[in-house]
Amino acid sequence: MGRQVVDCVPNFSEGRDASVIAAIAEAISSAPGAAVLGQTSDADHNRSVITFAGEPGAVAEGAFRGIERAVAWIDLNRHEGIHPRIGAADVVPLVPISGVTMGDCVRLAEQLAERVWRELHVPVYLYEAAARRPDRANLANIRRGRFEGLRDEVHFNAERLPDFGNAALHPTAGACVIGARKLLIAFNVNLATADLKIARSIARKIRFSSGGLEAVKALGLFLESRGYAQVSVNLTDFEITPLGAVFDAIRAEAGRCGVRISGVELIGLVPRKALESAAGCGLVFGNFGPQLILENQLEKMLG
Repeated sequence: MGRQVVDCVPNFSEGRDASVIAAIAEAISSAPGAAVLGQTSDADHNRSVITFAGEPGAVAEGAFRGIERAVAWIDLNRHEGIHPRIGAADVVPLVPISGVTMGDCVRLAEQLAERVWRELHVPVYLYEAAARRPDRANLANIRRGRFEGLRDEVHFNAERLPDFGNAALHPTAGACVIGARKLLIAFNVNLATADLKIARSIARKIRFSSGGLEAVKALGLFLESRGYAQVSVNLTDFEITPLGAVFDAIRAEAGRCGVRISGVELIGLVPRKALESAAGCGLVFGNFGPQLILENQLEKMLG
């Protein structure tokens, strides 16, 4: 890949209404040069992840159009879901793939953030490599209290003020978190139990913030529509902690709790190298197909 390529993986607070999700994806792909590579939605999380890529300018425009459509179509006052969120367009990460640096993506994130505030009046927080404060490198710190808590706290706590915007969230779209980061692997491990305490215990054991594996974030959740508990995982650097090591740790902790793993779901796309490193550990994504390998989609996009 000789040309400049940026990957963008925005998370939107809608996972139930297919027409809204399709409209957001259409808005993204309407930007010349922005190619949608994949999309994953979950009704219990009430959240969709859309992966797209292109040259930096095309990605910035596609991201803005997707955010703009989400702001117009999603009302967080009516939104319910088990996944933490503060915005209609909740988090918009930019990932350097080819011919661009992390610094380039930081500058792109800053330009996008300024435009989102200026044109859409949605406050923006910068995170990961684009963070302007150390505590905001961690997305969980920004999303503390979710939309409902942040909406109130931002008025009296100067520490919660956005990087772009003022002390008031957008009345329906909340705030947006934009940043630059490395490739991330998101997946959900479903447990053969309805016991939320077990899922939370496993998540606490494996995540780095609780003394677990480096580069691992995890939540224990209960999926009401499906009647089972789930460990939702973000692996922020698979070169530091391999994908297989995370799965092995979850399986071991589940075993100690006397619970088996009933399935694993991939959210978004996965780098081929991460899959290769996990070969032989028994990890099988129930929704897997070659279209979920990042490089396959990028090669198709580049022709």
